[in-house]
Amino acid sequence: MGGKAKGTTPRAMPPVEEVDVAAVRYEPLVLRAPRLTGFPLRAFVWLLESPLLGPLVTSVLKKQNNMTQMLQHTVIPDRPMFFPEYPPQEPEQGVVILGEDRDAVGRLEEALQCLAPYDPSGRFTSSDEKNPFLYWKIRDFAHAYRSGITTPSAVAEHVIAGVEEWNYKKPPMPMLIYFDAHDLRKQADASKKRFEQGSPISVLDGIFFAIKDDIDCFPYPSKSGTTFFDKIRPVEKDAVLVARLRKCGVIFIGKANMHELGIGITGNNPNYGTVRNPHSIDRYTGGSSSGPAALVSSGLCSAAIGTDAGGSVRIPSSLCGIVGLKTTYGRTNMTGMLCDSGTAVVASPLTASVEDSMVVYSALADCRPMDKLTLRPLPLCVPNLVSCENNDILQSVKVGKYTEWFHDVSDVEISNTCEDALSLLCSTFGCQIEEIILPELLEMRTAHLVIIGSEGFSQLNAHYQQGRRTEMTLDTRGSLALFGSFTSADYVASQRLRRRIMYYHMEAFRKVDVIATPTTGITAPRIPPSALKGESDYIVSAKLMQFIVAGNLLGFPAITVPVGHDKQGLPIGLQLIGRPWGEASLLRVALAVEELCLKRRNRPSTFYDILKT
Repeated sequence: MGGKAKGTTPRAMPPVEEVDVAAVRYEPLVLRAPRLTGFPLRAFVWLLESPLLGPLVTSVLKKQNNMTQMLQHTVIPDRPMFFPEYPPQEPEQGVVILGEDRDAVGRLEEALQCLAPYDPSGRFTSSDEKNPFLYWKIRDFAHAYRSGITTPSAVAEHVIAGVEEWNYKKPPMPMLIYFDAHDLRKQADASKKRFEQGSPISVLDGIFFAIKDDIDCFPYPSKSGTTFFDKIRPVEKDAVLVARLRKCGVIFIGKANMHELGIGITGNNPNYGTVRNPHSIDRYTGGSSSGPAALVSSGLCSAAIGTDAGGSVRIPSSLCGIVGLKTTYGRTNMTGMLCDSGTAVVASPLTASVEDSMVVYSALADCRPMDKLTLRPLPLCVPNLVSCENNDILQSVKVGKYTEWFHDVSDVEISNTCEDALSLLCSTFGCQIEEIILPELLEMRTAHLVIIGSEGFSQLNAHYQQGRRTEMTLDTRGSLALFGSFTSADYVASQRLRRRIMYYHMEAFRKVDVIATPTTGITAPRIPPSALKGESDYIVSAKLMQFIVAGNLLGFPAITVPVGHDKQGLPIGLQLIGRPWGEASLLRVALAVEELCLKRRNRPSTFYDILKT
């Protein structure tokens, strides 16, 4: 006989269109998870991986953090959204369309015409103490090569000396997993010959780049921060994105260190050593693109390419005081990367300046053919910064700010510094700050975790089940055990939440052009000595990821710009989130913020000048 089902009535969310946004109250995240290192971490991972005890432990963790209630005991009426879907977008104003079908060299030439004319006066004559700038830009290197001040080969020797010096420092700073001085000299000599013959390929000829270890760069192996992945997935050619840069004459210095498999935000990697923050070597860089951020911040290369599925470009860029651009989902071709199938991940540049981000972006952006059909991107373009309309466009910009969320940081110094930058932007250019409300931010964080966790676990599951998990670090194993506990119903429920969160943000973008937040909820955290052999600290990770989730879950473009330092001298970044395919508008505002805040920035204490003139 049938009987009435027991239990409480499930929570029912109203259709997203019926939510009274004005009545929404901000809910801060309260995360419950232990910080573990050493034997307690090993014991905890053993419990998680135990067939009998593992399901019980993960069930308790999910219930304590309201995930079970949110995903399994809630009726979510909205349809699933399995990848970011956008309504048609209006073309951007004051831009130059580059055209994705053009080769990267042609695009670079056109993008350079959108920048203010290069003026080398004073850039190569001042002493370090009097320099009015922090970092050499790509156009500085291009000028130095063309005018005979230096050569790519001479710069390569400085890079080699810097890498070798820092590998043997106490404590060591292992920014690269794979480095071949002979290959670097070979690339630099080829570039030097092109300059001697008067035929450099582009403005990127002779410019030094680092490539994150989960992106193929032939003939280097791709290990994704592990000790084994190159054995099961040999690299046979460049990733599409790397091939585009190579055709521009870029010199690749090697494969940059990272948090193992990208499953972590601090940059901790017991396999190759944990990368240290150039601003304070007892601090984390952030991750998972830890090596790329440290290399650019320390001056060893002009740019690096990382991947970003959960803030992995923006977080380390912010903590290391550089610029990190996360492009719209689908704007860059992911073919040739270990994480090429996720619905939240992109490959993007880390640079020392917004100008350099714009230059690199113009060369590497390239949609996959299938993405062009399904995502319907707007044409690739960059802001025309020499147009007489530029200031008028900036004056019309409306910046969205969710005040309660904006100030939910570990120290008000972070939000106040970011707020000062926005005030300066408004007072200088006439931009307006508009108050917005973004509902269901806790649901957004849960949906993002389940989606990227499930997609990542699916990609790694075959290797995980066949015994490779014992070759992984303890924190990676713990995360994968949690990800493996997510059900198909959890995944679909998260995709339903994704549609709701997309609706709220697109409604906000009806009022504003960009959304501003601090990039992280804390500045660079300390590296505990006990953590060097492995650490699990979800609370620190959550604070680092406080503001970055929308860029990945919803695929929006976003950029972090350095705007100052805290009392300890640690960098603070301001994040700007743009409309879908709105990279050009985002770069315009970011350039303005960077210019206004330049005097508030400091070079890191660990810095190497590879353009010694």
